[in-house]
Amino acid sequence: MIKTIYKNLGIIDYKEAWDYQEELFAQKLQEKRNAQIPENHLLLCEHPPVFTLGKSGDDSNLLITQNLLDQKGIQYYKINRGGDITFHGPGQIVGYPILDLEQFKLGVKEYIHAMEEVIIKTLADYHIKSERLEGATGVWMDTNKISARKICAIGVKASRHITMHGFAFNVNTDLSYYSLINPCGFTDKGVTSLAKELGHGLKMAEVQQQVKHYFSEVFGMEME
Repeated sequence: MIKTIYKNLGIIDYKEAWDYQEELFAQKLQEKRNAQIPENHLLLCEHPPVFTLGKSGDDSNLLITQNLLDQKGIQYYKINRGGDITFHGPGQIVGYPILDLEQFKLGVKEYIHAMEEVIIKTLADYHIKSERLEGATGVWMDTNKISARKICAIGVKASRHITMHGFAFNVNTDLSYYSLINPCGFTDKGVTSLAKELGHGLKMAEVQQQVKHYFSEVFGMEME
């Protein structure tokens, strides 16, 4: 079991969480340069409404103007993860694993696959069948149907096997925000949440516990 420091940051401003990640990320890189074994971290949180655009993303996937963003109180950041545009907001579990993948003997592809597995297992506890979609990261439902929809987005950055950014899992998320973007650059696929699929809201703390549990199981982590 690999020791991992777990922290629930609660509802936190996106930029504040990003700065904290950058700090940990820089620290881990320095430790590796010094031939030390970095500590691993798993941060879970929620954000006030914000759109983030990954480095391979296209500005045109944001469908509203800066004025409208200001009016609606939505922040917008261009950030240094992979992937296109996505939404974060209340009722969504956002996870930022700051891990040394060498300790877990994982490449970036296997790492993303393992994160997807954590969410797939969590959803199975609620009797929801989810899966991967060829050529697209994240966790999806009904991938072979016209009603294909994403329930968890994933976008990461890695350098010298150290990771940052992570996943956004829709639990009680207000899905109306997604109509203001082409989520992850797709125009032909939907977005959903656990609450929408079940027809009722959930206790965030309970779902966070499940996510934490499956991180331990899938990655072989001992949470501190």
